Amino acid sequence: MSRLTITTRTTATGPLLRIAGDLDYATSEDVRTHVTGLRLEPGQCLVLELGGMEFCDSSGITALLVARHHATAAGADVALTAVPDHTMRILRIVGLDQIFTIRPDSAPAAS
Repeated sequence: MSRLTITTRTTATGPLLRIAGDLDYATSEDVRTHVTGLRLEPGQCLVLELGGMEFCDSSGITALLVARHHATAAGADVALTAVPDHTMRILRIVGLDQIFTIRPDSAPAAS
């Protein structure tokens, strides 16, 4: 089991959160609390960089959906970047790859 870390950085287009470690039942509340505490403006893009995420269960997927809902409610967008293969597979199986913007990395958002 790998400890979850969340690192936040402000970019020109909005906040970027680097999520690393295990996103599961024990840690998903941390992500939900962190994300819903962000102040988003209309037109911004909340970027969730997942390259360091080692594991994601259904609670983790729910936390990603909470982030999407929070961004949408603020008139902002959300993008997932550097999604690990194991998580991408889950997103595809349940059709969430159709509702999330998915980018290979966070470079475009960081400019």
